[in-house]
Amino acid sequence: MRFNAAVALAACLVPAAAIFEDDAYHIDFHHALLGLPKHDATFFQKPYAASKASLLYTISENHTIGVINPKDGALVWRQAPSPNANGKGLLRSGEEQDTVISAIGDGITAWSASDGRIVWEARMDGAVVEDLEILEQEDGITNAEAKDAIVLLSEGSQGVKRLDGKTGRVKWSYQDTSGDSPFQVSTSPTTIYYISLHTPLLGGSKLKVTSLSPITGKKIDQYTLNSDSEIQDHEHILFAGANTAAPLLAWTDKTNKVLKVNIIGTKAISTFNVPSKDAVEKIILHAPGRVNSLPHFLVEYQTKTGHSAEVYHVDLKKNIVSKAYSLPETAGKGIFTVSTSDANVYFTRITTEEIVVVSSVSHGILGRWTMKASPTLAGSYPVHGVSEVVVKSGSASAVRSAVLFSNGQWALVRNGELAWTRPEFLSGAVSAAWAELPEEETLAHELEVEGHQNVVSAYLHRIQRHIRDLEHFPAWLQNIPIRVLGNLISKSEESAIDEIQHDTFGFHKLVIVATKNGQLAALDVGSRGKVVWNIDLNQFSPETIFQGPSVKALRGYVEIRDNGFGGSLFINTTTGGLLSSRDIQVQPLVAPEGQNLVTFDLVNGDLKGFLGAQPSSEPVWNFNPPTGERIVSYTTRPIKDPVASIGTVLGDRRVLYKYLNPNLVLVTTVFDSARTASIYLLDSASGQLLHTVSHNDVDISRPIPSTISENWFSYSLTIDSTSSATSRGYQLVVAELFESSIPDDRGPLGASSNSSTLQPSEALGDVTKPFVRSQSYHVPEEISYMTVTQTKQGITSRELLVTLPASNSIVGIPRHVIDPRRPVGREPTPLEASEGLTKYVPFIPFDPKWHLNHKYEVVGVKEVIASESGLESTSLVFAYGLDIFGTRVAPSFTFDVLGKGFNKVQMLLTVVALFIGVLFVAPLVKRKQINALWTI
Repeated sequence: MRFNAAVALAACLVPAAAIFEDDAYHIDFHHALLGLPKHDATFFQKPYAASKASLLYTISENHTIGVINPKDGALVWRQAPSPNANGKGLLRSGEEQDTVISAIGDGITAWSASDGRIVWEARMDGAVVEDLEILEQEDGITNAEAKDAIVLLSEGSQGVKRLDGKTGRVKWSYQDTSGDSPFQVSTSPTTIYYISLHTPLLGGSKLKVTSLSPITGKKIDQYTLNSDSEIQDHEHILFAGANTAAPLLAWTDKTNKVLKVNIIGTKAISTFNVPSKDAVEKIILHAPGRVNSLPHFLVEYQTKTGHSAEVYHVDLKKNIVSKAYSLPETAGKGIFTVSTSDANVYFTRITTEEIVVVSSVSHGILGRWTMKASPTLAGSYPVHGVSEVVVKSGSASAVRSAVLFSNGQWALVRNGELAWTRPEFLSGAVSAAWAELPEEETLAHELEVEGHQNVVSAYLHRIQRHIRDLEHFPAWLQNIPIRVLGNLISKSEESAIDEIQHDTFGFHKLVIVATKNGQLAALDVGSRGKVVWNIDLNQFSPETIFQGPSVKALRGYVEIRDNGFGGSLFINTTTGGLLSSRDIQVQPLVAPEGQNLVTFDLVNGDLKGFLGAQPSSEPVWNFNPPTGERIVSYTTRPIKDPVASIGTVLGDRRVLYKYLNPNLVLVTTVFDSARTASIYLLDSASGQLLHTVSHNDVDISRPIPSTISENWFSYSLTIDSTSSATSRGYQLVVAELFESSIPDDRGPLGASSNSSTLQPSEALGDVTKPFVRSQSYHVPEEISYMTVTQTKQGITSRELLVTLPASNSIVGIPRHVIDPRRPVGREPTPLEASEGLTKYVPFIPFDPKWHLNHKYEVVGVKEVIASESGLESTSLVFAYGLDIFGTRVAPSFTFDVLGKGFNKVQMLLTVVALFIGVLFVAPLVKRKQINALWTI
């Protein structure tokens, strides 16, 4: 009884901080991600001319701009795109410049290369930026100051513009009214070339090149290349080189058998036969991007079995393209990269076996390194990359390459050794679920088997299970010294775990994450988000185009569903292997008394309930919102939602009994024309409407997140009023459900011996509805998602976890702060104060101590999921979206575990000293007792 009282008292304590200072960066982890880097917008560049080291710049496929320190893979700075960003993502930088320029959609921005601050912005209203290049030279003279940008626009105002490199102001414009399709813009030391596709009536596409003056933007010349027999769309154009001494145009036919190259500014076309040993699947042209580099380029040929390349030289005097030498075909997947040093050009071949560097002048190998094996990259191959080469005395002394691998890992390889990896594939996470560790799954399965056997069989089965466990006894004994030593020096147990295994406190749990393009990975949250395994679901369903798979964790496996295919994929949670349906024991959705449970789903805009797991044509109930309203979301109470107490104890020791219904579902609807949002609380078993509330002047274009836990629910919305009565702001509404408004009253069903789940109000009418106490609060920022912490027994006070996209934060709001029972307009009475209630205030500032991410900047969070740990005081939290973040929270402090400040060594020495003291004192006491008997 004393222990239970102590636990209850600890659960009621008001937390002072979401995370302690000494826990920061230890109990949490953060993967600050960019996304999969784009090949044509990734490069090494010095942040300013006087810098001794270069940084790695990129723009990802999701339009995030970022800079990485090549030394350790740390993020230097990044700029996330706006949610409505569309079009191409372009990133360019001039030589010896301290700015980089990006273009996304109709926006062009110059960023400080060293810290990511905005230098200037330009908006091309009604247009879309198709291409962006830096004007390195003007009339053969290199620009010393900020170099101007040349942009190619489509749609609204099709044409070319030159922007001032200092201010972004438009210097001149060239309008194209021909109706041709803009493709790319290229520059030479004296001319700007505008390349477009002209589509004749008979089909195909001809390349049209328009020469423009870099000073005035006026047209100098225009000609068309005869390419309609090869080019059917943009994919057949391999390269339109910019910022080289000899800008090139290269294309191929749809069968990849002929390569054609044109030096831009001339009408001559050079034709080359593609090596025909095996069918070529893809052709890639690699050319340097510097004005003073040698006019050499490499053409890469990829087949099913291997890859090869040919190096070509351009004669600037004769305007001739000729083949210089060939690089032999190598089996397996591989890539080529191009790099420059002064005017020299070097090509680097990267495979899973080795790295080879050659010069563009000759085929002689300048350097060769063997690729060291790495578990992170096991089973993957290079997709594309960029390299920097150091050449001394005619040989390559060092090479470092930033390579994107097929498993979504972005890695830097230095002289064949892996320097760092970044799990950029996780930036597209759309679904996640907690999974148990193998030991817990196996034990639960064994206990379930024993539960379905008779007493004798269950006893024999348990003896056999204990005998099998003896296999691990020697390893357990060997691990005792390490565990004892680790405890004495206060070393956390989870930091010493290298493999997936159960830990004492249950902090090692797997999270299965699915990405939009079909990647599936398991992360160990107890090992700082370590990727345990990573697979591509396309290998199990090659013809599927994944649109955003959903993950459902079951015992020992996860079920994957996607709109791109029918049925499900079953994946082993510990290995990532595919399981067949015969290996899966799906438990039927049946109630304890043998009747089918009620499931529900959105069907044609209505929420309908069905008997059993599969929707039928005869729903048992149907929720159709009023005319004009549409359902935007619905939230259910978690399946695992333990309740420690069925009532709220008041200050006078009376009890308000909680309305605990496991079938609660919260439905959110909006009325577009009236700008209203309505919340409906339903009983999913019967479809009965339990509570409803509406809000006016709601910005329905913004998210309306909601959550349910225990006997309370919460939601948030944006108020955008046009009247003077209210002002624009963000509201957080919390409602608590009780069986009755009267303390010590169980309501109309309190005296009933039984009741119907499907027809709860058949006899008593609406009196069975819960009593609702609600309150609304103004919050300083918009909330995009919310959920509630979970613990094993539900004793610990809960926290409302909310995501704040404006400040890139995750905040844990203590439950007592948003308690709807806070007294309004008066100070709490002594009895109310004893419950922890404080006076109601309409505004809740987000205390900095509530921020779970402390100094981390968690960008693009879509969802947060929580799970219980092995400790009642601690809940595990995992957030995903663009970034990945995980931590542990203790809303009522860690009352069931010793703190880090506990001196275990001193305690052990004290026990030893007492033991030694007893050994010495015991004989003295015994002798004194004997002597006392003789003196009587």
